[in-house]
Amino acid sequence: MGVHVTDPSVKAIIDIGGQDVKGISIDTDGTVKNFAMNDKCAAGTGRFYEAMARSFEMTLPEFSKLSLTAKNVIPITAQCTVFAESEVITLVGEGKPMDEIAAGIQMAVAKRCFVMSKKAGATDSITLTGGCAKNEGLKRAIERVLKLKVIELKTDPQLMGALGAAEFARQKGLAKA
Repeated sequence: MGVHVTDPSVKAIIDIGGQDVKGISIDTDGTVKNFAMNDKCAAGTGRFYEAMARSFEMTLPEFSKLSLTAKNVIPITAQCTVFAESEVITLVGEGKPMDEIAAGIQMAVAKRCFVMSKKAGATDSITLTGGCAKNEGLKRAIERVLKLKVIELKTDPQLMGALGAAEFARQKGLAKA
């Protein structure tokens, strides 16, 4: 509902939080049509990105931009956060270009978002919400993998859940009046 308040044209959302990834389909009135959640594994979530940034000895904002300069992508094959972190440390130790490793990480997460985007009914565009929506490298990777336009929100994407809750409460309050 928060995204609908900000941009009523949005019909599909991938919400990437600290611990889970959600695919959400929105009806024309802002209600949820379909909802799918991957909360079994932290791979591809904010927690995952924090671990990756630590592996590169960078801040999260620095890491989110690192892949943007990559000429090539070094694939990251591990799905698990712990194994991916080990794989990244090995690649860094081998002297592989850090921006290309980062591009591999972003592509791996974008591929994990593919299923959620389909469950959200995305056909031509999608919006990202949650803290990971601020990750520029991830946004570019999602556009490449999903072949969808990522719609930028005018409001901080981390605030969408709170904005939706506030709008829901406002509507309930108006219904009682």
